[in-house]
Amino acid sequence: MINPIYRLVAPRRIEVSYDVRSLKDDRVIVRPTHLSICHADQRYFTGNRSAEALAKKLPMAMIHEGIGKVVYDPAGRFKVGTKVAMVPNSPVDSDEIIGENYLRTSRFRSSGYDGYMQDYAFMKADRLVELPGSIDEEVAAFTELVSVAVHAITRFDSIAHSRREVFGIWGDGNLGFITALLLRKIYPKARLIIFGKTQEKLDYFSFASEVHHIERIPRDMKLNHAFECVGGIGSQYAVNQIIEHIDPEGTVALLGVSEDHVALNTRMILEKGLRVYGSSRSTPADFQKTMDLYEQYPDVPKYLANLVSSVHDIRCIDDIYRAFESDLTNGFGKTVLKWNM
Repeated sequence: MINPIYRLVAPRRIEVSYDVRSLKDDRVIVRPTHLSICHADQRYFTGNRSAEALAKKLPMAMIHEGIGKVVYDPAGRFKVGTKVAMVPNSPVDSDEIIGENYLRTSRFRSSGYDGYMQDYAFMKADRLVELPGSIDEEVAAFTELVSVAVHAITRFDSIAHSRREVFGIWGDGNLGFITALLLRKIYPKARLIIFGKTQEKLDYFSFASEVHHIERIPRDMKLNHAFECVGGIGSQYAVNQIIEHIDPEGTVALLGVSEDHVALNTRMILEKGLRVYGSSRSTPADFQKTMDLYEQYPDVPKYLANLVSSVHDIRCIDDIYRAFESDLTNGFGKTVLKWNM
């Protein structure tokens, strides 16, 4: 079959190309229905990456957050019409120690490999996770981002010591909101403290125990563990604030992506005996845990609905441009695309 793919060929320039795909392999064919724009997509769209990176990765179909409906499964594993979340990580190797999302050989959609901006996505069955029947599709569109937070918390659970009475979350954006919300459900008795720089965003964290502006943190603030969800050059200041306020032998989770090297107070990391770990992307198991959380805590998707800032009906390439330009002015929340190409 002929599959139209909408690829970014240069900053702010998308062109359609046509791939011929066989129906004889074992791939499940999924029609994308709802997609969500990520900061990484915006960096490619605006050209806010190095010339070397752009030359290496373009042309490329963007978007790695999305859901769709199964239209064909040669092995009958999914019924036609089944709503699924699509896992963007595609491993080509396996390792008994290293997770598939950390293997350097793994392929990741919309990062050098075509994402979901195409009429049909050809997926391995193990890269699809069925959605709960009641989930809001606009919320489900950014399940991948939620699964990243689930993955980070799962790793935290296996690394950190058992004193989990006070958590600090640095970052008042989408990832900070999601991580904090999940921590509230998983550790309901813990004191949950959010640190950010925009009061309007901090107001969304109604489930938190406390919120603090990063320039007005009490000197006697103490934390057992902390999650950094800032990214960019701001992560340098966030992590150093964490190092200042975290108790000895606490665990620091780094989730924010930065294009720049950042300077950290390694002396105090050593003196306090801190555990610092990085967490990136997610696996099908994390997607399934996310679905289980959606069903176990029905108010989680309701809270996540606060992140849906705008929804764009996509019927032509100009609609894609308008959605990405609109997303650039979005200070908080996710831009969702209803994929009707």
